[in-house]
Amino acid sequence: MSLRGVFRVIVCDEWEKPVALDVDALYRKYGPMVLRRCRTLLVDEEQAMDAAQETFVKLLRFQERLTDKAPSSMLYTIATNVCLNMMRTARRRPQSAGEAALERIASAEDVESRALDRHVLDRIFGRERASTRTMAVMHYVDGMTLEEVAGHVGLSVSGVRKRLRQLKERTRALEEA
Repeated sequence: MSLRGVFRVIVCDEWEKPVALDVDALYRKYGPMVLRRCRTLLVDEEQAMDAAQETFVKLLRFQERLTDKAPSSMLYTIATNVCLNMMRTARRRPQSAGEAALERIASAEDVESRALDRHVLDRIFGRERASTRTMAVMHYVDGMTLEEVAGHVGLSVSGVRKRLRQLKERTRALEEA
């Protein structure tokens, strides 16, 4: 046996094998701590809830590779990273006026607001191709990247970018009119 083989045997013997995590028990015990951490970092309650949920989704996704040693530290670290990633994404892709309008439209409660919102959407998307409308929803509402949108609609990334840029320009022109 070579020195390399001996080292491999020693290292492998010292590695801990991951133990199946009881994610449900971890959620019940540490969920409030994770949510407090997310609230502290993100301030916005809705974003904090999303980040806390994403923390436990990541725990589920990688549970085979994780050990149950120091679960509070592990969850605290995961929650911190999830929140920081959300903050970076928000900084890179700030919400435009069009996105704010889409959010307002989607959450409209009364019939009058919905009718007015439908009229606004008809003005924005009335002359657009169906594929452009689909791309706009995928990118701005669903939060998909340009690459993901391009894969779904069968265009190049530059083609998607161009269509969305043109849509934004036409929307700005409508707002100014």
